Amino acid sequence: MRPAPAPPRDSVLGRARRTPLLAAVLRPPVAAKVPEITVLFWVVKVLTTGMGEALSDYLAGVSVVLAAAVGLLGFGSALLLQLRTRRYLAPVYWAAVAMVAVFGTLAADAVHLVGLPYAASTAAYVVVLAATFVLWFRVEGTLSIHSILTSRRELFYWGTVMATFALGTAAGDLTARQLGLGYRDSAVLFGAAILLPLLAWRFLRLSPVVAFWAAYVLTRPLGASVADWLGKPPSKGAGLGYGDGAVALAATVVIVALVVVLARRERRAGAGTDPGSGAQRVVAGASASNR
Repeated sequence: MRPAPAPPRDSVLGRARRTPLLAAVLRPPVAAKVPEITVLFWVVKVLTTGMGEALSDYLAGVSVVLAAAVGLLGFGSALLLQLRTRRYLAPVYWAAVAMVAVFGTLAADAVHLVGLPYAASTAAYVVVLAATFVLWFRVEGTLSIHSILTSRRELFYWGTVMATFALGTAAGDLTARQLGLGYRDSAVLFGAAILLPLLAWRFLRLSPVVAFWAAYVLTRPLGASVADWLGKPPSKGAGLGYGDGAVALAATVVIVALVVVLARRERRAGAGTDPGSGAQRVVAGASASNR
């Protein structure tokens, strides 16, 4: 009897070769498809969360149908383009993150329209995120973002990103509205909280993978709280009243400028060079030690 053939390294791509629709969407990565984790990464990440919060609220104020259409179509198109690329491209990657921010806000806000309390939705999204992490780790043996070298891992990654945005939105609404902190104090709270993973990694030898994902989750309520504080009127959460549209536009302009800087750095890195390779050695190595 002949031995069974070895399964392909990426089972998702193995199925895609037999499914024309999947094959049209998924292409095997040739390098890690995430950026290097630098200060600029965190700045752009917080800005995208704030932009997503402000834009989704602005569109919902104009028309709920319009907000749903823009969120769903923008999210689907941006994610499709990201899945089709074979390496990290700054404009494509951050466009996907930005549209996940918009769609994630809409998804998190939608559950409140049926009367679900903020505490309940926050708890539900904690369970969803935890389940995603457990499944990802059981299947792949790592949660390192710089090991995104297969289509399956990339799907796990974007599913996790989506869950973090929904959780962060719910947590920000919980502190600002249900607990009565308001947007400014919520921003201060989450701004202080996001330093804890950094300090734990620096002084308590916390795994860099754990530290990264803890900080990543907290960027969502931090950015959203700042955006709401700037955009909402004083009568609603003690905001400054600049307007959601103005906040979304200003954040978008800054994001585009910073992504241009990132794209230029990417081009300077040279063709065939993975801009995340330096961070990959650190984070992936730490991840491997935690298996």
